[in-house]
Amino acid sequence: MLVPIFTLKLNHKINPRMVTMGKFDGIHPCLTAATQAGKVFIHNPHTRGQRQAAHRLSQSAQDSDISLLNINQAVSCLTAGTLGPNTPGDTLLVGTQTNLLAYDVHDNADIFYREVTDGANAIVLGKLGNIESPLAIIGGNCALQGFDYEGNDQFWTLLVGSEDFDIRVFKEDELVSEIPENETVTSLCHMHGSRFGYALANGTVGVYDRTARYWRIKSKNHAMSIHAFDLNADGVVELITGWSNGKIDARSDRTGEVIFKDNFSSSVAGVVEGDYRMDGQIQLICTSVEGEVRGYLPASKEMKGNLMDSSVEQDLIRELSQRRQNLLLELRNYEENAKQAVPGASERDTQMGVIPANTQLQTVLSVRAATESQRSHIELSISTPNETIIRAVLIFAEGIFEGESHVVHPSAQNLCGSIRVPIIPPKDIPVDLHIKAFVGGKSSSQFHVFEITRQLPRFSMYDLNVEPEAPQPTGKVTFTINDRPQRVVMWLNQNFLLLEGIDTPDVTFTSLRGGGLLTISMLSTSGEITLNTDDIDLAGDLVQSLASFLAIEDLQAEADFPTYFGELRTTLTEVDDYHSVHQKLTAAIADHSNHIRNMLVQAEDARLMGDIRNMKKRYIELYDLNRDLINEYKIRSNNHNALLACLKSVNQAIQRAGRLRVGKPKNQVITACRDAIKNNNVNVLFKIMKAGTASS
Repeated sequence: MLVPIFTLKLNHKINPRMVTMGKFDGIHPCLTAATQAGKVFIHNPHTRGQRQAAHRLSQSAQDSDISLLNINQAVSCLTAGTLGPNTPGDTLLVGTQTNLLAYDVHDNADIFYREVTDGANAIVLGKLGNIESPLAIIGGNCALQGFDYEGNDQFWTLLVGSEDFDIRVFKEDELVSEIPENETVTSLCHMHGSRFGYALANGTVGVYDRTARYWRIKSKNHAMSIHAFDLNADGVVELITGWSNGKIDARSDRTGEVIFKDNFSSSVAGVVEGDYRMDGQIQLICTSVEGEVRGYLPASKEMKGNLMDSSVEQDLIRELSQRRQNLLLELRNYEENAKQAVPGASERDTQMGVIPANTQLQTVLSVRAATESQRSHIELSISTPNETIIRAVLIFAEGIFEGESHVVHPSAQNLCGSIRVPIIPPKDIPVDLHIKAFVGGKSSSQFHVFEITRQLPRFSMYDLNVEPEAPQPTGKVTFTINDRPQRVVMWLNQNFLLLEGIDTPDVTFTSLRGGGLLTISMLSTSGEITLNTDDIDLAGDLVQSLASFLAIEDLQAEADFPTYFGELRTTLTEVDDYHSVHQKLTAAIADHSNHIRNMLVQAEDARLMGDIRNMKKRYIELYDLNRDLINEYKIRSNNHNALLACLKSVNQAIQRAGRLRVGKPKNQVITACRDAIKNNNVNVLFKIMKAGTASS
């Protein structure tokens, strides 16, 4: 079994997901992590007695191997690595919600300290595109920024849709791929080649190769950290996951099979790697939030395939034994059923679960409009063709049900051969419904399990029934394709829930979510398609789906969404107003700060001179000024949050405009919109969104 080669008990708590390893002098690896009270600790057991406190850095009173870096703000992210082109050691980068600090730990000096108004939620070091120097790339609330060694902003791009659960792949600032998920992505890690691991906020971890998912598992606990490391020494890295319940496990990158696991007494804070013992061997280093650190070496040749401890192997044996007993019981039931399947024993047959040979599970998906007692939904009807009854139904579907599963278990008085399940997909995505049903006779005590999979079409929440008085949509997007109308009809029949199918590309739907109309029309002579809807997100989804079905690589389009663009124009005006207020509040706070410093000097002078009366007067004035300063800060904070919300709306609008196009035109629209925002040219921005280009 694999056991830790070292264990440390650090007297400092560790913030989750804020652990890194750095060689700050170019030689000795140091475990670095964010801790409480706006501090970062640096654990370096290799150079004891050689460090001196200076500037931001101070020695820990509890552990001589630990130095504390005082940030004076809550740390939101950190990393370490090579940033300077000619620096011998790694640079420590610490992000907060307002600033980014690049720190030279070895020389105890700031390299740069920059204000990051968009916040720093994530940080990574590396080279990007044709930019020669390494960059510290910061992921904020709305954008990505890249800083070089001198703190210059060398890279900026809109990070759009961070709340829509997509994994987005960029080549420099060009969006090349999107992978939809069903929850917030919390972690990504490169494994090898085009393969990468991911973790979601709902406890899901898995592996993708490009855009194809190899495997995923879901836990009731949260994945706090993921890391790629070859723990079994087979030449291929495994996905190491640290969980909120303290468990560490290593899973095969190909199958997701657990090959190793261990447990901390508290939640895992982070997983890193490094030669911490300075013996030439890289260790997997796991940390807990309570400050416990464990290091693991890759398995030796003798240990390959035997990384689990004996208790885990015994658990596996017990599990296999239980599975064997279940299979034997199932086999015995089948044998009993076969014995009882003779004429004249019908009542006993039904008790033993014997069912007619023609029994099968039938499923129908249909659109159901809203009634007084029920919302609009998709109805899944599950039935059998004979006198058998359905005792229970289990449905597994990603992103539809809470917990990704749904159980229908009718009472004994309501048993019949048909069950109807309402389904309300939250988004327009295709979903596989994995259905398991228990089927038997009316008095059965044993049931047969039927399994079937049905796919819910992507645009299933749209009904062909249209109210005559429904208002026509004002928004539209128009584009031209070089394909036959029959191909568009095929796409409609595959992607919409149409029981009888249609034979024309000209069709109108009612949205079951918002109630608005969707009209699709095509001119067969020119191939021009017009999508009429007031939902710009729906229009983008339709364009992307149709282009994918027809294998269109590049598609230009013209669009106009008067209501949405009017709201966006208002938002842009609010952004300018918030920026103006921000500048005024910043200037006012600076003035008050200077006044406070002067007042403090006067109060101390009065105290030293024994002028108690003036000292009290100055301190009372100082108290009032400080109160005003706190109130102004609260106003500034609220203004800043409102500004961020508006900027998110602007960024999402640019992404939506891009999704109305495909391929190069899509990237050109996003780039041109970004430039228009930089130049504060609102009219050009709307022209690009509508026409796809700024030129006349």
